[in-house]
Amino acid sequence: MAEKKTTTAKRSGRKLAAGRRCGLCGKTRNLVKTECCDQWICDDEGSYVLFSYARNSCSRNHRRYTLCGFHHAEGHSGAWQDCSSCRKAFETEIYVYYGTNDYNFTKLQNPPSYQPTKCSSCGAVIRLGENGYSVQGRRYFCDKCSNERLRKTLK
Repeated sequence: MAEKKTTTAKRSGRKLAAGRRCGLCGKTRNLVKTECCDQWICDDEGSYVLFSYARNSCSRNHRRYTLCGFHHAEGHSGAWQDCSSCRKAFETEIYVYYGTNDYNFTKLQNPPSYQPTKCSSCGAVIRLGENGYSVQGRRYFCDKCSNERLRKTLK
């Protein structure tokens, strides 16, 4: 059986990878290797619309919403899984989300436990990594209560 070649070429500054797949979505075209962990990923940050908060870019999601991406961007040494600076940089809920979400190639083993964040007005659980919310001091407000508070302020 013949071995499949896995060569890379450059076209318009983008690396093309034969026989490779994005480690997050599985696509096989327009791939690059991540700077942080040397994994194949979609070269799709150019399609992100500023301030849309869309989560449709594999590359952007890994870079912005994982401990791996954060660890690399901050220039920390060693493995992100063992980094005390990364651990101290986030509230536990965000740390766990960044270490275990689907934008990771390797997920955090044995993440620490935490109490869910609740809205200071209505008591609804706020998932800090996924839901919209506002913060005032140490108080968190869900989207609904944030909007109500804003309407009252504008009156």
